Amino acid sequence: MLIRVKNKDTLLLDDFIFRCAVGKSGTKFNKKEGDFYTPKGTFGIKKLYYRADRIKKPFTKIITKKIKKNMGWCNDSENNRYNSLIKLKSGVRSEKMFRKDNKYDLVLILDYNLKKPIPFKGSAIFIHITKDYKKTAGCVTLKEKDLLILLKLIKKNTKVKIY
Repeated sequence: MLIRVKNKDTLLLDDFIFRCAVGKSGTKFNKKEGDFYTPKGTFGIKKLYYRADRIKKPFTKIITKKIKKNMGWCNDSENNRYNSLIKLKSGVRSEKMFRKDNKYDLVLILDYNLKKPIPFKGSAIFIHITKDYKKTAGCVTLKEKDLLILLKLIKKNTKVKIY
């Protein structure tokens, strides 16, 4: 099964067409930390994280974990935990997973630069919720209802191809 992000505002899966948003700068192959591009390529889906205090556990075949208040995603290129889930600590730059807004109520982790992460290549590349389709720092976003539909359809071996 292949999810295709064919342009800056369309995500396709089989017969389903969803509106989406990508990075403010568009898409490119040689993504760098902080450049606002969404990386081009084909990526697996590692896990789904969700806010259990806001959303009941979604039906999906993807490994699913609850987001806790102390969770962050390290985007500090000079830290040995770069591009991985961490416990929030002062002095380590990270993306807070337990947010006040609803963007990370559902977060699919894409397998981009995860195994032996290369510093400054980019981190925290997710598919998450949007309310307004504003361009992102590098993630792909969908409306909550569309992401819930997508979660029902995908499997553990589903890939995401970003053009």
